[in-house]
Amino acid sequence: MTSTPGNPGPDKQVLLVVAGLADVAVSAVGTAVGALQQLLRRSDGPEIARDVHHDLMARGRIALDRVNSAPPAHLEVLARHAVARRESGGDV
Repeated sequence: MTSTPGNPGPDKQVLLVVAGLADVAVSAVGTAVGALQQLLRRSDGPEIARDVHHDLMARGRIALDRVNSAPPAHLEVLARHAVARRESGGDV
């Protein structure tokens, strides 16, 4: 594949993509630093930090519960439904 002005070669395409990703990353870091500076200037910084800490812990707990909890056994679910129907007077 040859390189033309409108269609750069594969090596040039990779270089352009990497440069574009680096530009996006630098822009994102700059935005994050600006937001962090604004947070540090606030008088309620310790309260915000505490809230963020509690939020992150809650999210971590939810994520671990989602990963660690196995779904109930299929036959167990069916048995519970049958018992519930029998107790409510419905047909099994």
